[in-house]
Amino acid sequence: MATIERAEQDKAQVQRFWEADPCGAEHADAPEGTPEFFAEVERKRDELEPFIARFADFPMTRGQRVLEIGVGAGTDFVRFVRAGADATGIDLTEHAVRLVGRRLENEGLHADLRQADAERLPFPDASFDRVYSWGVLHHTPDTGRAVREAIRVLRPGGRLCVMLYARHSWVAYGLWAKHALLAGRPRRSLRDVLAHHMESMGTKGFTTRELRAMFAGVEDVTIEKVQTPYDRAWAGPLARLTGDRLGWFAVTRARKPEPPR
Repeated sequence: MATIERAEQDKAQVQRFWEADPCGAEHADAPEGTPEFFAEVERKRDELEPFIARFADFPMTRGQRVLEIGVGAGTDFVRFVRAGADATGIDLTEHAVRLVGRRLENEGLHADLRQADAERLPFPDASFDRVYSWGVLHHTPDTGRAVREAIRVLRPGGRLCVMLYARHSWVAYGLWAKHALLAGRPRRSLRDVLAHHMESMGTKGFTTRELRAMFAGVEDVTIEKVQTPYDRAWAGPLARLTGDRLGWFAVTRARKPEPPR
């Protein structure tokens, strides 16, 4: 019982952190909710993470039932809607749901938006053709449970795309150098440093082996690490030498198995 209570307290802390500033909104100086605000958010996301479109494959979602877990400021979500997807989006925070609702309204678009917990998705089994989550599930206390929920609501044959932070990356190493080595605490683990110094409390980074274990319930699994501008900010020219191998983003794509015939 104490463990469950602690997990709920941790989740409430995560919720308060992101309630104050939905992911992506920090990139805009225009008044929140205005067309200018969303244009700035979208421009900055394209500048920093141009590879998203390759993984999300927005044009191929036309007519598909798509769930995005953690809509943030809604840049990816609105692109699914623009592409003609039957899109549903959830977020742990009321702020994000309200903000993305305004974004859809500004563009004359319609979609299903809900405030919900990734660890307890309010949908029946096999509800969606695609489930997408970019940089979200490493924040929830039980990431494994959230992944299982994502798989549960995916229909057999459906596709999954989930980006999680990579523990062995230039971002993680840079944070460790700053908050462990240079702080005179070289015995601190990467796991502990990320949990206390990366965004909301408890943020996690994963190894490729851990990701393969977490996504054991699906097939055709590919895990692709991607170097980001955040890695280059920490490592400088060294980042060019390692390429994507020490990238901060680890993107897992997979397919839910069809039932045996």
